[in-house]
Amino acid sequence: MPAETPRQFHLNAFLMNAGHHDAAWRHPRTQPERITDLSYFQELARTAERGKLDSLFLADGVALWGNARYNAVGGFEPLTLLSALAVATEHIGLIATVSTTFNEPFHVARKFASLDHLSGGRAGWNIVTSGNVAEARNFGREEHPEHALRYERASEFLDVTKQLWDSWRDDAPVIDRERGVYSEEGAVSAIGHRGTHFRVDGPLNVQRSPQGHPLLVQAGSSEDGKEFAARYAEAVFTAQQTLADGQTFYKDLKSRLAKYGRGPQQLKILPGICPVIGGTEAEALALEGELTELQVPAYGLQQLSGMLGTDLTGLPLDGPLPDLPEEQDINGNKSRFTLVAELARREELTIRQLIARLGGGRGHRVFAGTPEQIADQLETWFTEGAADGFNIMPPYLPGGLDDFVDQVVPLLQDRGLFRTEYTGHTLRDHYGLERPAGRTAVAS
Repeated sequence: MPAETPRQFHLNAFLMNAGHHDAAWRHPRTQPERITDLSYFQELARTAERGKLDSLFLADGVALWGNARYNAVGGFEPLTLLSALAVATEHIGLIATVSTTFNEPFHVARKFASLDHLSGGRAGWNIVTSGNVAEARNFGREEHPEHALRYERASEFLDVTKQLWDSWRDDAPVIDRERGVYSEEGAVSAIGHRGTHFRVDGPLNVQRSPQGHPLLVQAGSSEDGKEFAARYAEAVFTAQQTLADGQTFYKDLKSRLAKYGRGPQQLKILPGICPVIGGTEAEALALEGELTELQVPAYGLQQLSGMLGTDLTGLPLDGPLPDLPEEQDINGNKSRFTLVAELARREELTIRQLIARLGGGRGHRVFAGTPEQIADQLETWFTEGAADGFNIMPPYLPGGLDDFVDQVVPLLQDRGLFRTEYTGHTLRDHYGLERPAGRTAVAS
């Protein structure tokens, strides 16, 4: 009987302008002047591919995130950029955030099918419902739609999008020049969707793509978010501060899959980690301290106010947080609100200390140490039931990604925890997921 293949990590590189630390742009190791330079992102993508990472990911919102006075914010629309990165790489998956609240299913289905064709089957969609009123106000609305309503719309959005991807059979293009037939009768079909939020006839005007459907990723960890992930997602990006919290989230989400006829291997959970890497632990801590010293308090205060749904302007930075609303009263990112509020309470942090703690990961775990210590942390979470892999968030770019690929990845490979070569061609291959079956030809 053949030996069972050892379980291995999945690793995603989460790329964000000058880096994930909100003061990265001020550090001499970064290149903030290049965040609208295509060659900069091509270099980052090639670095991630050199490390044999499963995928790279670009977050997005439909409002300007943060204050442009104090941070290198803004930049490319992600699907446009990923199309350019597709021709600069060969193997690595390409994941973009697109909102279901401020888009239409036909547009999104068409764009991701196109990216999947252009990349040879490497497209992934991080599905979000959008998290703040600034985004709503860029689309003619005074208030952000209510949280549960956003997820209700998202569910119908996914159902429609998947139908559109399947509106072409895999074998639809027969290209019979002699008969003058490009596709057989019935191989391309309307979907005729009539729902609460959408009315879509179809079919899609893009042939079925190499993966059938792009990899479906989700990042919300509220109750609505977890239920949505259990039904639709194939990978989940999540923020957990402690191993115990990671284990609880992992067990909870995996336990929800059975009701949708899914097994635990059909969804991969990737907690975010911002690794601050140094040759020694002291060097790593010193680098973390340098970045903290470069923080602009006004920027961090604005970000923290947004996460907590509470205006903190004018409060003493060295004092505690004020009384906060309950999670049920938050109409933005509920899970991130709870994570930040609990972190502040658990460790009795002042506002200044909380801004410093959140500077590197906005609620994701930040860990400073040697490559060996980073590898140990990842192995522990992986082997003790808190992760199927990790969303790597370099605190500064490009060096933070270089260090992870050149110093941490080889350690993981030596331990048998991560691939040494790509063995598949598509993003689904990298994540060990099957290609969704499409419609089959009707027997004549």
